[in-house]
Amino acid sequence: MAKEQFERHKQPWNGEEAGKLRLLAGKGHGLKQIAKALNRSEESTKAFAKQQKIAIAKKR
Repeated sequence: MAKEQFERHKQPWNGEEAGKLRLLAGKGHGLKQIAKALNRSEESTKAFAKQQKIAIAKKR
């Protein structure tokens, strides 16, 4: 299975994406779902959320 390609690779985060991240995290969405909605990798999304002090729900 081929790895997913992300259009936003190594691109800086903008305010709109940060707002969407806060909204989705606030609704209790998991990391994988948020990353897919933002078209970012899970690692990038997790790192940015940590930097911005945004808590992401852990799905089991």
